[in-house]
Amino acid sequence: MSNTIKRLWLRSRHALSMCLLSVAGLASGAAVAATHGGEANLVLPSLKDLSLASYAGGVSAWQLLSLGLIVCVAGLVFGAWNFMQVRKMPVNRCMAEVSELIYETCKTYMFTQGKFLLLLEVFVGAIMIAYFGGIQHMSAFEVAVILLFSLVGIAGSYGVAWFGIRINTYANSRTAFAALRGKAWHCYAIPMKSGISIGMLLISTELLIMLAILLFIDPALAGKCFIGFAIGESLGAAALRIAGGIFTKIADIGSDLMKIVFKIKEDDARNPGVIADCVGDNAGDSVGPTADGFETYGVTGVALISFIMLAVPEAATQVQLLVWIFVMRVMMIIASGASYAINETIAHGRLGHLPRFNFEHPLTSLVWVTSIASVILSALVSWLLIGDIQIAGQHYPDLWWQLTAIISCGTIAGAVIPEVVKVFTSTSSGHVREVVTSSREGGASLNILAGLTAGNFSAFWMGTVIVTLMSGAFLISQFELAAVINPDPAKAGIMAAVFAFGLVAFGFLGMGPVTIAVDSYGPVTDNAQSVYELSLVEEEPNVEESIQRDFGFKPDFNAAKDLLEENDGAGNTFKATAKPVLIGTAVVGAATMVFSIIMLLTAGLTENIEKLSLLHPPFLLGLISGGAMIFWFSGASMQAVSTGAYRAVEFIKRHIKLDTAVKASVEDSKRVVEICTQYAQKGMFNIFLAVFFGTLSCAFFEPFFFIGYLISIAIIGLYQAVFMANAGGAWDNAKKIVETELRAKGSELHAASVVGDTVGDPFKDTSSVAMNPIIKFTTLFGLLAVEMAVGLAAQGQKGLMWSLAGVFLFLCLVFVWRSFYAMRIGGNEDAAEAVTHGTAASVTPASNPA
Repeated sequence: MSNTIKRLWLRSRHALSMCLLSVAGLASGAAVAATHGGEANLVLPSLKDLSLASYAGGVSAWQLLSLGLIVCVAGLVFGAWNFMQVRKMPVNRCMAEVSELIYETCKTYMFTQGKFLLLLEVFVGAIMIAYFGGIQHMSAFEVAVILLFSLVGIAGSYGVAWFGIRINTYANSRTAFAALRGKAWHCYAIPMKSGISIGMLLISTELLIMLAILLFIDPALAGKCFIGFAIGESLGAAALRIAGGIFTKIADIGSDLMKIVFKIKEDDARNPGVIADCVGDNAGDSVGPTADGFETYGVTGVALISFIMLAVPEAATQVQLLVWIFVMRVMMIIASGASYAINETIAHGRLGHLPRFNFEHPLTSLVWVTSIASVILSALVSWLLIGDIQIAGQHYPDLWWQLTAIISCGTIAGAVIPEVVKVFTSTSSGHVREVVTSSREGGASLNILAGLTAGNFSAFWMGTVIVTLMSGAFLISQFELAAVINPDPAKAGIMAAVFAFGLVAFGFLGMGPVTIAVDSYGPVTDNAQSVYELSLVEEEPNVEESIQRDFGFKPDFNAAKDLLEENDGAGNTFKATAKPVLIGTAVVGAATMVFSIIMLLTAGLTENIEKLSLLHPPFLLGLISGGAMIFWFSGASMQAVSTGAYRAVEFIKRHIKLDTAVKASVEDSKRVVEICTQYAQKGMFNIFLAVFFGTLSCAFFEPFFFIGYLISIAIIGLYQAVFMANAGGAWDNAKKIVETELRAKGSELHAASVVGDTVGDPFKDTSSVAMNPIIKFTTLFGLLAVEMAVGLAAQGQKGLMWSLAGVFLFLCLVFVWRSFYAMRIGGNEDAAEAVTHGTAASVTPASNPA
């Protein structure tokens, strides 16, 4: 365990002790919460019961879903096969050495984060033990199984993230080497192959685990295992997203600012921050999104499963809907794999021979081909599966196309949202070019203002798109779905609408492998450019002859650099397009999970309805409080980046050797990585525990206050995240235009664009993207917390409930305080860290070579 983790463990002992004491108090309460129902009490119907559902003349639901396991295994094989192909691609020795150095450093980072995740699991596991063991009175074995699945969730997020960095660090050097051929195709195809490998393996792994729970775990325990699994993967994604986002932007800012200070090129090998920047591309743009995608896919599925079991009273209807959802998930894997193969074949025929093409074009066509294929396949399979469905003796001939239309609203969103994002972030975007134009005379000031404007407009249009698609889903849901979902007309319309919103979120993920693939394209193209520069391939003795001899072509260095620059711009754009899809999924899916809490608190919409109103003061106060948390989180995550970047810049300035070295020393590069890791962990630890204790406090304060809190976090978080993500994307590609089209590196215009990009870095890759797992973790973990509070209140122990709320609020505020005052530049704790590592002296201008 590293010194950083040890220090954080010592600092967290008091918080852990308070948490465990509170857990003991909860466990001593009665199990009254169990009588109120709730997600953790769900018993899944038997999938083997032919009287509930049968297909194709006697095939049970269990047998039908078992076939999905074969598709999952095929998806894993597809991912592994592409991995092997990427690894075997030709690469120059010096480039391979750089990519392996990046991977080895990534490994150290991942080991450190793995230990840290287990520490955080202690906090979450303590609450799960208190709830399932103390309140639900489950046996030790059953609690152990649930905890095991929470660890499986963490391992899933962690494992797919590790796979992502391994294949990406193979692909980056192979892409850099392929660029030497002077042809664009391989510069596109290699990152794409790497991305689809990650996407297929991720979705297949997720679905395999969920099918295993559904098919092989006792139905009485399966619902609880789904909750444990979802909480585990949500914890893993939240921690890896926050830490990765902080790490990558500390490194990126530290590296970028050297371009202004010393007038050096972007990935100058003499800059000790470049290796950390490359590691950060993987920590933030590969590890974080991969873990996030894994969690998003799982939590959305768990939300739908829970909703079906809570809102739908008929067991036969429950089975039919569960089977339909899981079959749709299986079809997504098939549609994505087939679409990738078709798109690559067509794109290669059109573009494979060209020396140049717009790298965004084949990526865009892949997204649209997959979206259309998913809609068609969903309709076909729905017709075959439930085209002649009968429930309780009633025939519903239109249900199949209505469900298809609802889920297609989400699938179409998966293609439309990237198009909207490109309007604000693409290198061909008018908004991005306005950022460049404004910088010519207005410098960094107008650059930043133009980027903020783009981000604000993008949030408006993104909200409009999401509301439009949700409205369409709502209208369609009011026909046969409402009749099927609940026999009570007063409840049916509401429940059908909420289920439709969950299906829209599910449809967002309808082309999950491709969404992950185009997102993973970015870190490979970014790293490929860095690998090229760090390898110093052009300075290798007799390099042209050796490449001609060993690989059969003459390298074109100038063409390679241009191709890698252009490809990086496309990667920036498509990294930006994937973020709102995941963010939108979190918010729309959160509506389904919040409704599950509402079902608990209103006894199935039969009581306390008046408390879901602005006229109920706690509900209104909750709405206000949720927004406050979103803005605290935005500031706290950027504070960690700012302080860490300050320390990194300070170290790099003191140790960069431009006149006496060809490359930065490994020791200096490792020290920058250590600074990034240190502040990433400190920031993540403070933020996560503030969210953890804040969730408990709000849930225990007043349940309907908590409902308002969750709704506010989801809605305000959506707009804040989209604004920050797209403003950051605009600044990023404005800099890319200055560097590639205008070829103005080293100019005042370039300096202004770099400043804008460094502002956008924590916007787009730290604060905005981490809101997705934060929203889902808060909502999902809150399900358990609010049931615990309800149980204590029902026992007449409101005094204990409010006392615990006060304790949790105090602990939350401690970590909120630490997230800024103990992290700010020049703060006592940060100054102590600087002294410990010997960098404090550089605060004075006299000791700063810049």
